[in-house]
Amino acid sequence: MIPVKLEIEGLYSYKEKQTVDFGQLTAAGLFGIFGAVGSGKSSILEAILLALYGSTERLSDRGEKSSMLNLQRDNLLIQFEFLSGKNNGKRYLARYAAKRNPKNPEEIRPAEHSFYLKSESELLPLDLAAEEIVGMKKEHFKQTVIIPQGKFREFIDLTPGPRAEMMKELFGLERFDLSAPTSHLLKQAREEKIRLETRLAGLEGISRENLLVKQTLLHEIGEQEKDLHAAFQTTETAFRLQEILRTKHLQLTDLTSEWELLDQKRPEIEEKKRLWKDFLRAKTHLKPVWEQREEAKIDLEKYRVSAKNCADFKESYATEVEKLESEEKELKKKADERPQREAKIRDLKKVIEVQQLSVDLKNAEKQVETLNPHIESLRTSQKETEKSVKEKETDIESIRLPTTDEIAELKAAAKDWTNLEAKESKLAEELLQLHRTSQELEASISSIQNQVPAAFASLSDWIEQQKLEIQSLEASREILLSKTGLAAHVHLLVDGEACPLCGAMEHPNPLTFGEEKTKLEEIAAKIEAAKSTLDAATNLSQQLSGQKIRQENHLQNRAAKEKDLADIKLQLQTLIEKLRGKHIHSKESLTTLIKETDFSYTRKENLTQEVRRFRKALEEGKALLEKEELQLRAAEQAQLRLLSTISAKKEEIKDPAFAKSFMAKGTAEIENMILNVQKDIDFTNQHLEGKRKVLQETRAKQATNLANLDTFNSLVEATDKKIRDLQVQFEALKKEHGFEDEKSLVTLFQHSLDAEKVDLEIRKFEDKSMLIASKIRELKSEKGVSEYDEARFLNLRSQLEDHKDRMDAVRKDMTLLEQEIQSMRSKMLEKAKIEAEYGLLDQRENHLKELDRLFKGSGFVKYVSSIYLKEFCHTANKRFMSLTKNRLSLEIDDSNTFFVRDYLNGGKLRLLKTLSGGQTFQASLCLALALAEKVKSLNQADQSFFFLDEGFGSLDKDSLRVVFETLKSLRHENRIVGIISHVEELQQEVGVYAKVHLDPELGSQVGYSF
Repeated sequence: MIPVKLEIEGLYSYKEKQTVDFGQLTAAGLFGIFGAVGSGKSSILEAILLALYGSTERLSDRGEKSSMLNLQRDNLLIQFEFLSGKNNGKRYLARYAAKRNPKNPEEIRPAEHSFYLKSESELLPLDLAAEEIVGMKKEHFKQTVIIPQGKFREFIDLTPGPRAEMMKELFGLERFDLSAPTSHLLKQAREEKIRLETRLAGLEGISRENLLVKQTLLHEIGEQEKDLHAAFQTTETAFRLQEILRTKHLQLTDLTSEWELLDQKRPEIEEKKRLWKDFLRAKTHLKPVWEQREEAKIDLEKYRVSAKNCADFKESYATEVEKLESEEKELKKKADERPQREAKIRDLKKVIEVQQLSVDLKNAEKQVETLNPHIESLRTSQKETEKSVKEKETDIESIRLPTTDEIAELKAAAKDWTNLEAKESKLAEELLQLHRTSQELEASISSIQNQVPAAFASLSDWIEQQKLEIQSLEASREILLSKTGLAAHVHLLVDGEACPLCGAMEHPNPLTFGEEKTKLEEIAAKIEAAKSTLDAATNLSQQLSGQKIRQENHLQNRAAKEKDLADIKLQLQTLIEKLRGKHIHSKESLTTLIKETDFSYTRKENLTQEVRRFRKALEEGKALLEKEELQLRAAEQAQLRLLSTISAKKEEIKDPAFAKSFMAKGTAEIENMILNVQKDIDFTNQHLEGKRKVLQETRAKQATNLANLDTFNSLVEATDKKIRDLQVQFEALKKEHGFEDEKSLVTLFQHSLDAEKVDLEIRKFEDKSMLIASKIRELKSEKGVSEYDEARFLNLRSQLEDHKDRMDAVRKDMTLLEQEIQSMRSKMLEKAKIEAEYGLLDQRENHLKELDRLFKGSGFVKYVSSIYLKEFCHTANKRFMSLTKNRLSLEIDDSNTFFVRDYLNGGKLRLLKTLSGGQTFQASLCLALALAEKVKSLNQADQSFFFLDEGFGSLDKDSLRVVFETLKSLRHENRIVGIISHVEELQQEVGVYAKVHLDPELGSQVGYSF
């Protein structure tokens, strides 16, 4: 990340907008930001963190962000341009904006936080966070890029666990966390083994011996199938021969039956043959002449009807033409009067226009009369409002208020006074409660100590004595138990025989079991009583220890509370003395002063709001006045224009006397009259043209009808002659072809006989008769057809089906056996494959178990993290040994704890915490530079940026010179280094820097050395 430009407005002491241009600063390689304490130097780094991550170093995200807004500003705006990405090749803009709540100035509204990609003059909004753009979290950013004030040695102070976690997050070491993937693979391997074991269990009966048994059985069944197949073929040959004879025998039977049916149909066919011949002769020679005669009769009747219709129309057409000529004459006369009637319509339209203009004139006159007094009223109101504004502004100037900082200081003092009194009261109450608790604890301790018997000096003596007593009783019980065990064998002792334990021949005093048992019970009761006493003493001891620990904690807590109470009282007294210097002698007077100031502020704000409201009313009144004055002038001009237009319209009327009578009538009545006249004119024009057209068409129809009458009369005469000639011809043909009766001849004409179909039917019958007779003769001449035996055929078919069923059963067994053998071979191959897979999987499971043991608990990640930290130490030592003149070097142990090797003391190791303040700064600087260098390579950047706030005050002049030389040498490593400090010696050494100073009125101001 390389900064380009930072704009700050409203943050802490930055009252006005200030711009930090990093262009020339970063170009120098080493630059500084200098200024006095409290000038706003560190706020620059706060602004960068706020723009990138939305939070600052000084304030928490909850409840404290309201304090970062300048007290005299209502809004905060930070815009930060920077380069990032691979080789810092992309330009980004980070924007952070926040505002006060107008209703509650102490509350800050939620901030607007956004990122943009800057491409030439275009800003592209991004839905990304700073972690994705910069490539690191805020905590790591503060340890490798921008190190705020007081956070420089944070990396050193981290404990080993968080330091390793930082390495993991910063450099993506989670890729080395292989525990979960390894466990997952191990689980998969185990599940796969179980699956393979299940499959192998299902193939348990598959073996080479079972396969050989199945193959032998298949060979035996194959031999049996061959014998059955030979018998089947012999039977099938005999059956096929009988089947052919059966087919021919059945065919002969069917043909014989069909011949008998043909003999029955033969008379019908002969009758059809005779009718077919008569039908053909009549249709060919007589029917055409008969049809012509019948058609001529129909035409004659049609011509006669048409001639009669034409004669009837002749008279009706004459009457209609006369009527149409009369109507056409009347319409023509009315159409000639059209110009005079249209002139009257135009005059009536002018009358309507004059009436409408008169109405508009009256409205314009009324508007002028209304606007004049309203405009005067508005002018008077404007003057009164201007007077009120001047009075309110005078009142505002008379109010004198303290500065915003003074008010904020008073409110903070009042709040601190209340908080300190509340804390004082709370601490006093807590101390009183602690005192009571201490008394209760002392009473409890005394009560416990009083329970110790008078014979013992303390509880510990009592407990020790009880333990000794229990040991003594248990020893006695062991002796008695031994004797009891021996007494159980007393019955085995016989005088003169050797003792089984000691071998003695005499037994003068043998043990008695009853007496020892009584003693044993007495000792057991004493042991139980002693143990109960010991338990009671132990419980008292534990209670006493607990109460003493509580008493010690209460005493420590009480001392801390007393110290806190003294500090609170001192702070309260200091605050009261400070307020007395401002003539404030009590909390009530401070509250009254704040209320009076707030009231004055509120009154001034209210007056200011009223002035704004009055000025707004003035502007609105001025606009309204101008608007109504324009309306007045427009109404006056409209009045003049309407008078002129009315006069012109009256002059355009052609017949004033006619129009005068309509001036008093209503517009609707005039318009209705115009409409009726116009409709009558249009009606006359349309009907005249239509009447002329109808007259012309009727005359044409009359002429056509007369011509048709002559034509139809001629056709009647010609058709009558044609009918007589055809009748003579028809009678001659009847005699020629032997048809005497015309009625039967007409019936034959109308017969529905299909000649072609009947001819075809006759020929098919004759052909079929010849064919069947031929086939019958052929079949009777073949040997065996007439002598066919159905019983023999059925017997052969039964034998063939039996042979086929037996052969199919054997073949089915063979197929099933072959499938079983094939399946067994496949399963044998599958079993061999599964066994091989199982062996490999078992080996993989063993390897994964070993890896799982190695990677368990993120051990590998911690190991890699240690390697990274050792590399940092090695890189940091190149600078650290130079800074310490080869006196010290950094080392890190296996638990990720930093040590220092001291070469002035024999190269012994000591904790890094034992270094002085200046040496710690040098170590922190070297480690931070090494960490930043690693991040630079991780982000694939050609340049890197390192910003350091303070840390130089703890160095002497020689160390400061060495550190500064180290920082300057970083320029040769393509590194940009920025430092923030108030140390004047550094300002003299750095050639390019920004200067920050705090102006009492304008706030923090930024200047440059160039």
